[in-house]
Amino acid sequence: MKRMSLFLSLFAVCCVASCTEKKEEKEEQIKLLVSTPLLTDTTVTKEYVAQIHAYQHIELRALEKGYLQKIFVDEGQTVKKGQPMFQIMPPIYQADLQKSQAEANYVGMEYKNTKSLADSNIVSKNELALSRAKFDKANADVSLARTHLQFTSIKAPFAGIMDHFQGRLGSLVNEGDLLTTLSDNSKMWVYYNVPEAEYLAYKEHLKGDSTMKVKLMMANNEVFKYPGIVQTIEADFNNETGNIAFRATFPNPDRLLRNGETGSVLMTVPLNHVLLIPQKATLEVLEKKYVYVVDKNNVVHQREVTIGAEMPDLFIITGGLTSKDKFLLEGIRKVKDGDKISYTYETPQKAISQLKVHSE
Repeated sequence: MKRMSLFLSLFAVCCVASCTEKKEEKEEQIKLLVSTPLLTDTTVTKEYVAQIHAYQHIELRALEKGYLQKIFVDEGQTVKKGQPMFQIMPPIYQADLQKSQAEANYVGMEYKNTKSLADSNIVSKNELALSRAKFDKANADVSLARTHLQFTSIKAPFAGIMDHFQGRLGSLVNEGDLLTTLSDNSKMWVYYNVPEAEYLAYKEHLKGDSTMKVKLMMANNEVFKYPGIVQTIEADFNNETGNIAFRATFPNPDRLLRNGETGSVLMTVPLNHVLLIPQKATLEVLEKKYVYVVDKNNVVHQREVTIGAEMPDLFIITGGLTSKDKFLLEGIRKVKDGDKISYTYETPQKAISQLKVHSE
């Protein structure tokens, strides 16, 4: 009985020793790749929601009351500067012009007679001045009537594209009624809002009178083939949003862009002394990003990091890491918090340069 008990005790000791050896062997077998963040200057492409407007976009309104007698153009048509577009029934204004011209002729004859009498000292100079004033008023009435008549014919103030009609042929329009809109989309103004920090970075890296080129991503997720130039920045920040409005001008020779479209402006923003790490070195838990940091005892600890911006295959880190911290570059699914590992260190330059190869 004593021999049996001694045998069981020795067997138990051997099992414990064997398990311990296997655990230590397992720890030694976990040899992974480790790196540090890359501290560098870089640029990042920021995307801003944008509103697209035609270079010129105006409302065409009736300047006189009357019936819409003629429409010379069609919706969506391209018109030239000075081309007739609408005709409001003009007979009343033609009659007013004829009446004013007749009165001007009559007063003109009176003025000539009065001037002849004044030259012969038959009438006073005051009477001549009064006759002259009546003649000038009659001529002014003619000019006013002619202007009213001209207002019945509405012509394109510039070349552009017609919008849909607000009135139809034969309808009664009042003075000031909207007839249509006209857009000159030979070039487009694109407006977007930039946060204060990115505005400061933009201004700090802009030299002299140089301008920044930007790109436009259209609603179909394709990039517009003509780059734009940032030409205008508004004077004040919006105190509620902390943003300031930028305006970029894009050439539109193919007339692809139209007034009222939406898209996104792609602007390259310079960043100084930022930390870069590969995206594959992070894991996401409840919408938060984490990395495994290796301490001086080669033990890994899960640590939350703050992502400042995203680049292809890289994250810009704004919190949670320093340039001296070692983090697990590969094998983040093979370890858990508190595991002890052995590792091979790889410089951040090499890790990033081989990133595409590793990811494939």
